[in-house]
Amino acid sequence: MLKVGLTGGIGAGKSEVSRLLVAHGAVLIDADRIAREVVAPGTPGLAAVVDAFGEEVLAADGSLDRPRLGSIVFADPERLAVLNSIVHPLVGARSRELEAAAVEDAVVVHDVPLLAENGLAPLYDLVIVVDVSPETQLDRLVRLRGMTEEDARARMAAQATREKRREIADIVIDNDVPLDDLRRRVREVWEELRRRAHAAGTEQE
Repeated sequence: MLKVGLTGGIGAGKSEVSRLLVAHGAVLIDADRIAREVVAPGTPGLAAVVDAFGEEVLAADGSLDRPRLGSIVFADPERLAVLNSIVHPLVGARSRELEAAAVEDAVVVHDVPLLAENGLAPLYDLVIVVDVSPETQLDRLVRLRGMTEEDARARMAAQATREKRREIADIVIDNDVPLDDLRRRVREVWEELRRRAHAAGTEQE
């Protein structure tokens, strides 16, 4: 098994790269998706969040009111740390379950938005960074996601710098290119990942 960390700044196109890797045969473990699952209605995770933050973080249907919770924790580092102490272990446990279920020679891609920020690179056999210019990020966030320029710049500034992400990269995928070029690059990367997975499996035999 080859464990790959996939990351990139907001608006870099990481989701498109992960989709293409899955189409080639990668097993995708999406940290954001799991983070939503572990606090779904009826889960111990949601109960723990309500214990810590009160019922005011629940929507009318009993689900987590994410905007409300976000407004509480992102203005208060201590409360954010409390939330992370609840959610991160649950996400880690679920990720390990999914990884354990993969076949022996699988390429398992962990889609982790804050991989650089949280110093997680050592957890993976290699790290792929989807890279674009800040100008491209800003354009995509404003044009495609409907953010204001001020909001987009704030979101970008809250993440690791482009240089910090590239420092931890074993493989960089440039996404300042047309989609056909991106597809070709991802196919090249996939072939490299399969070679490494095969080599790792051979060493273990």
